[in-house]
Amino acid sequence: MSRIFLTSLFVVLSIFVPALFAQQATSNPPNPASLTEFKDDAMMRNHLRTRVHAALDTRLEKLEGLQTGGQIAAYQNRLRSFFEECVDLDSFARSPLNAKTTGCLEREGYSVEKVIFESLPGFHVTGNLYRPAGDGPFPAILHPCGHTSNGKAADVYQKANLILVKNGFVVFCYDPIGQGERLQLIDPKTGKGLHKATGEHHILGVAPVLLGRGLSSYMIWDGMRAINYLESRSDVDPKRIGCTGNSGGGNMTSFLMALDDRIVAAAPGCFMTTTRQKNEKPGPGDPEQNIFAQIREGLDHPDFAIIRAPRPTLILSTTEDFVPIDGTWLAFRQAKRVYTKLGFPERINLVEAPEKHGYSVRLREGAVRFFARWLQGRNIEVFEPEEVAVEKGENLLCSPKGQVIAIEGAKTLFDLNAERAGDLKAEREEIWSGLRLDEKRELVREVTGMRKQVADPVRIQGLQLGTKGLQVDHGVFQSELGIMTPFLLRQLESADDTLEIVLTDRSADPRIKEMGSHSQVYLNLRDSGLTKTKNWRFYGADQWISYMLGTSYLAMRTEDLIAVTKFLKAEKGGRSIHLHAEPEFVPVAIHAAALEPALFDSLTLDGGITTWDAVIESRDPLPHLHNVIHGALRHYDLSDLLEMIPEEQVTIRQL
Repeated sequence: MSRIFLTSLFVVLSIFVPALFAQQATSNPPNPASLTEFKDDAMMRNHLRTRVHAALDTRLEKLEGLQTGGQIAAYQNRLRSFFEECVDLDSFARSPLNAKTTGCLEREGYSVEKVIFESLPGFHVTGNLYRPAGDGPFPAILHPCGHTSNGKAADVYQKANLILVKNGFVVFCYDPIGQGERLQLIDPKTGKGLHKATGEHHILGVAPVLLGRGLSSYMIWDGMRAINYLESRSDVDPKRIGCTGNSGGGNMTSFLMALDDRIVAAAPGCFMTTTRQKNEKPGPGDPEQNIFAQIREGLDHPDFAIIRAPRPTLILSTTEDFVPIDGTWLAFRQAKRVYTKLGFPERINLVEAPEKHGYSVRLREGAVRFFARWLQGRNIEVFEPEEVAVEKGENLLCSPKGQVIAIEGAKTLFDLNAERAGDLKAEREEIWSGLRLDEKRELVREVTGMRKQVADPVRIQGLQLGTKGLQVDHGVFQSELGIMTPFLLRQLESADDTLEIVLTDRSADPRIKEMGSHSQVYLNLRDSGLTKTKNWRFYGADQWISYMLGTSYLAMRTEDLIAVTKFLKAEKGGRSIHLHAEPEFVPVAIHAAALEPALFDSLTLDGGITTWDAVIESRDPLPHLHNVIHGALRHYDLSDLLEMIPEEQVTIRQL
């Protein structure tokens, strides 16, 4: 087959398939508005949106049905238990903090201590403790930073700390993972971070998924241990602890205030809205903001306040934020109704500043007034001076070399992930080895959420072309409503009895290998080739939406492959099926062949990963984002599935 012919064929197919999608849209129920201004026909985005809306509609119906204190308590307990389980808090142990003060800045009316503690053995947290002059004990505010590359040293966060300490609060402002002094990926030649701003978060967010955690698990634990540190100080009143943060810090404040009862009063800033509106624009947040199955289970932004009701909560927001302000008001109203039903409507409020995203002056003033009321018993008016002197960043450094990774014996998040993966391997191997093959398959389906029976795909015929004994057929399979799997079938008249299924991301690339002695069908599984979603928000945004729905691209693609293969095997008269996976689809092929051994007679794996250890160890795991399953390494590894397939049927080629 000539390259000219292949090129022409793929051009025709690239025109035909989008047109087919448009045709399908007219016969199916209309989709909601697009998530973004561009790429309105993105198949997976529309599919996920429909599922998100249905789940959140169900959640709202349940919420509005709550009438009594008992019903509200049951709702709170269910969501809190689910939240705790999904971030795997029970697996963390409260080891010694080994806290130490490495320096102190004396200023008029207050001081700034430079503190380092270990939230986990060898895992260092750096923070500045702002302390009013006097003996105390003082009420204390935990201040997790937002997404600034310099963390606690950012001017806006220093200003928030200063207005609080000058009004009688101890403030502990600490660096999140991947920010300030806690970079995990540093260029050994320059000593600088390898990623801009908080870009590390996307790298660090992949591996914990396999462990049944998330990047949020470690960040939440840091915050809880920071409260332990505050409690250990004689100048802090442990019964008067508050929490506030902005943006990423608003996210962490929301999580902590829902999970930690020691937080009496909380003021999350520039974060709270509704998941439905946030997914529309700007899209899902960094990995630590996305909790596994939260949408499926009905855990929405307002629930972070509802779970803690009736403890005092102040939502800080801005009019011109990229966090949807309309969603912020919806979240506030939902929470307000619950607080009112409990008899404490005054304990939740909202401040909206006519500003852009950020911990602006009016939000800072509002936070101080709020904490003064609920932690000091004072009703005061507070106004920040026009000029506020802040420290130079180097003056606030806590670690000797400005990065905790340089401390002798320090552990990185990669080290913690590897340790946890080792523990899980030891725990699961004994259980896995004692299972029968059918029990192993059932366990994999349970862990992945894959269905045992999937609907028969509908084949939507495309054009047919023929030349010199070669028949070319192309079109799409519809594996479920709105989901298309484009195919290209190359059928030789004199072919043998084998049909080769090739899983590929190529859609308009003529560089396909020459045909052998058997027929081939090339498949673009969802979000690949012709159905690939244009990148938006950040790489993998739709993957994180599917994660919040409690599923994964690996599971969905495997279901599609199994359904299409069953169809082809039946249509082609029981031919032998050879499965050929290009690198991205190797985990899909392994799952399909292990779960449905009768479908595939042999398989070839071109590169790709055959163990999830590669993801745990990788410093560049983003190419594997579509191939991780939440909590999979608690139960099995890809290598375990490979062992379920007869060795003589598998060819592994290293590219």
